[in-house]
Amino acid sequence: MFEKPVEAVLFDMDGLLIGTEAVYLQAMQAAARSMGTEMPLAFCHSMIGIPSRECRVMIQNFYGPAFRLDLFDEGVDAHVHAVLDAHMPVKPGAVEILDFLVGRGLPLAVATSSSRRTTERHLGKAGLLDRFRAIATRNDVERGKPHPDLYLEAARRLGVVPQHCIAFEDSNNGLTAAHAAGTMASWCPTSCRRRPRCGPNV
Repeated sequence: MFEKPVEAVLFDMDGLLIGTEAVYLQAMQAAARSMGTEMPLAFCHSMIGIPSRECRVMIQNFYGPAFRLDLFDEGVDAHVHAVLDAHMPVKPGAVEILDFLVGRGLPLAVATSSSRRTTERHLGKAGLLDRFRAIATRNDVERGKPHPDLYLEAARRLGVVPQHCIAFEDSNNGLTAAHAAGTMASWCPTSCRRRPRCGPNV
């Protein structure tokens, strides 16, 4: 039982609803190898849930000023587009839980670090876009996860206070953001990454 009335449900997208995180991780490692270097998996995981502009800074700092970010980005984009154009990997159970919640009359929103263009394209291709009344992306806020801005904006667009929203997340940064926004945050483990130190606030 939840301690407060549940009036809306907020979802992360990548890795939770759509299995794009694994695709991006593979793409980054493949792009790095094509440039004659390796990208450790632990470093890849450290960028999950972080806006891309901040990830670019992390990558440049990791490899140094001589690293060609433009070539790296081209390699990542080529890999991602090839994989996702062939198949958009909807996570098992995603359609069922969304339809269940919509059937109960609960408004749904997405709070994602992806761009609006990418979010709408991925959700549309996955057949999930029409389930959501609102979408908050990195284009809509000043600060991305782990700051609370995306979840605050998603709740605002639904007209519901964050304290009456359940938020589902699969990453440490996302869970921190959902907690900071005051939502009833729940961690959904969708990979073999280590369990974050902060648990569900439900």
